[in-house]
Amino acid sequence: MNYKITMTRKNISTRIDNDLQKSIKKLAIDLEKPLNDLLEEAIQDLLKKYEKPEKKTKK
Repeated sequence: MNYKITMTRKNISTRIDNDLQKSIKKLAIDLEKPLNDLLEEAIQDLLKKYEKPEKKTKK
């Protein structure tokens, strides 16, 4: 699967550990990137990590 960032967005709401939130917010400031961009990148990396190989079809 190929996960791409698209312009269509959905709002999600979740709770995360306070220290994790502080760390990602600080990283966004240090990198001068929007927090949302970093979160999307992290989610894409996680999906790639757990991606199952596509099954090959017999001809």
